Amino acid sequence: MNPVGHENSNGICTSSHESNCTGCTISGKLKCRFSAAEWLKFLLSFSVFLVPGLIVMSRGGYTNQIGWMFVFWIFFFGFWEIKILCSHCPFYAKKGFGLECIANFGCPKFWKYNPAPINRWEKFQLVIGFGILFGYPIYFSIIGEQYLWAGLTALGTIVFFVILGRNTCSKCVNFSCLFNRVPKEVVDEYLKKNEVMRKAWEEAGYKIGND
Repeated sequence: MNPVGHENSNGICTSSHESNCTGCTISGKLKCRFSAAEWLKFLLSFSVFLVPGLIVMSRGGYTNQIGWMFVFWIFFFGFWEIKILCSHCPFYAKKGFGLECIANFGCPKFWKYNPAPINRWEKFQLVIGFGILFGYPIYFSIIGEQYLWAGLTALGTIVFFVILGRNTCSKCVNFSCLFNRVPKEVVDEYLKKNEVMRKAWEEAGYKIGND
């Protein structure tokens, strides 16, 4: 029986006290605790896309569109992505209104925690959402004939996802995310430690082990 901390009502070890991590067999293989340093790394990597994107839209005279872009971001990060992606994450299981994770820190938790893996429809929505988010400044840079900045923004997008994949996705506990790269044996060990999540995953068809 896994000990549960006062901030954890879902039986997820990520939300329990750090003292429960003593002797963990997968310690260091996952980023399963909030770290301000890791969050800042994420923001810096995102700025590689954001800075040239804002510059190109400003140079093209699309200041109104910049405002609408931020409106979409508020909707996407505050409501849409939180529902289809973050609500499945162990970080979301912790009590409190604001999300404490190494990516979307501070986003509101309007939805109930869902320990089951993300389904195909949610993954499809995630692709659409990211397509809009990253494609928006590139689209306006192209129609504004700012081709150099369009290339820099596209390059920034690629660099962001490369950094994300290597630094975050390879150790992220939101295992069913489209971009997650955690080895199956590590996922299995984490699920064994978290009965609520394990049950939801097995009911969705996941099998622990090689069978």
